[in-house]
Amino acid sequence: MVKPNISLLFVLLFMNVCFSQNELPSLEGKNVLVVYGGWEGHQPEIFAKKITSWLEEQQAVVRLEKGTAIYTNTSVMQKFDLVIQHITMSEMTTKESQGLIKAVASGVGLAGCHGGLGDSFRDDTEYQYMVGGQFVKHPGGQVTYNVEIGSKEDPITRDIKNFTLHSEQYYMHVDPALEVLATTKFSGAHDAWIEGAVVPVVWRKPFGKGRVYYNSIGHSKQDYEIPEVWSLITRGVAWAAHKE
Repeated sequence: MVKPNISLLFVLLFMNVCFSQNELPSLEGKNVLVVYGGWEGHQPEIFAKKITSWLEEQQAVVRLEKGTAIYTNTSVMQKFDLVIQHITMSEMTTKESQGLIKAVASGVGLAGCHGGLGDSFRDDTEYQYMVGGQFVKHPGGQVTYNVEIGSKEDPITRDIKNFTLHSEQYYMHVDPALEVLATTKFSGAHDAWIEGAVVPVVWRKPFGKGRVYYNSIGHSKQDYEIPEVWSLITRGVAWAAHKE
């Protein structure tokens, strides 16, 4: 009888546990709401259709909605695992805001990028409190800037190296309790007093029982064609779709 190699079995088990912990969860069968609208300059429908197509490839069940009226339907909102929002510089009613906030606090994930989540409702401080930050300016408009990745071991950022892009560099007011995954440093070339300021680009945070994920990149469809940017968005979406 061949005796089992206990040491080898232990190593294999350890590697399997570590690997599974570092892998992002599957989106198969997850119910996802994609909501879009607001300022047309951010081409909300283009992003909504692109992320919807990707989600369907992952075998998620997707519902696409224009506008925020669905947020008032409590029974429907509770059926979703995740809300992906792409609405810039718009308004929603108090009832709509409360519906979204209640859903996320109860365990529905929330994810988005650029102005679609980080500059959606400028007068709604409760919404901003949930998201964890608010856009205030992009000095110089579209500029060339660097994105610094934080943890190289996190499943959202793993194997993604620091990168440079030409787009809007978002200066944001942020929650100090965020878990920051990537940052950018401002040169001061356009506003000298912010030279050296480090601002989060990618973050995640809990809100009640829900998970919130945000990436400030995504001014135009060309940004989504940058491999690092699209990987950060899709990995964050997968993370946010699952409860703790």
